[in-house]
Amino acid sequence: MDQLKEEEQQQQQQEQNFLEEETKQLKEYDTIPPTPLIALNHVSRLCKSVQASIDFYVKVLGFVLIHRPPTFDFDGAWLFNYGVGIHLIQKKDGGSLMDARPDKLDPLDNHVSFQCEDMEVMEKRLKETNIKYLKRTVGGEEEEEEEASPIDQLFFNDPDGFMIEICNCENLELVPAGSLGRIRLPRHHHNPPLHINGSQNQTQRQDQA
Repeated sequence: MDQLKEEEQQQQQQEQNFLEEETKQLKEYDTIPPTPLIALNHVSRLCKSVQASIDFYVKVLGFVLIHRPPTFDFDGAWLFNYGVGIHLIQKKDGGSLMDARPDKLDPLDNHVSFQCEDMEVMEKRLKETNIKYLKRTVGGEEEEEEEASPIDQLFFNDPDGFMIEICNCENLELVPAGSLGRIRLPRHHHNPPLHINGSQNQTQRQDQA
């Protein structure tokens, strides 16, 4: 009987210690300032066959093929719908597609991208938390082409070695390949400008509709 009571007391003490540690952790999290992230921009996927992946995402999931900026001269494709993009990249060599690379930052590797309102604030946060990152700007060489608008990017790994991107990719106008299709722009977050009916000057945002 005494042993059972002692075990109950030990369990209660463990639970109390856990609650105290959890409360301490939550208070610490409450002191962290908010970040300027606003939405998921796109998911990038290495694939063995770009065309096979296009067929799947278009035919099975209803995504729409989008013209890529001319700056991106590697084999790949962009898809968009439901407020999120999928960027397909042709894998150059064999082997598993699931290999994580904790010590390597390659913008052409698998990553999840988050839309950001303030890149400087986000870069400062990475420095403050001692996160190794890769910074680059692509596009913008030809000012007369809207799709050449510069894109700022920050790349870094999570603890498991899977890559994350922070970007201001909303600067790019979406240009559907062929017909407009059934692109859906949800209202719950900001969406990029949509190129409609072949007119570069006619764009539409869901929040203006």
